[in-house]
Amino acid sequence: MALFHVRMDVDIPRDLDEQVRTDTVAREKAYSQQLQREGTWVHIWRIVGQYSNISVFDVESADELHKILTALPLFPYMDIEVMPLTRHPSAL
Repeated sequence: MALFHVRMDVDIPRDLDEQVRTDTVAREKAYSQQLQREGTWVHIWRIVGQYSNISVFDVESADELHKILTALPLFPYMDIEVMPLTRHPSAL
């Protein structure tokens, strides 16, 4: 398994149809909670004052993470930064 730190900044267009927005956000929540229950989306933290989050994913590969991220309903409205993680030698 591989851990990845992912920052997601969301910018939904203000002129997006309200029903489309509501549906997209609901699908995003359901998908992310499914991945959390499965243990793939290990952590999700809101960045205070922003429509952004910091998340940690536990996946088999960068390819798997790419598939997960591009399947996010909000993906078209996101700027995403991915950092692969490895265990620090001083960690307990």
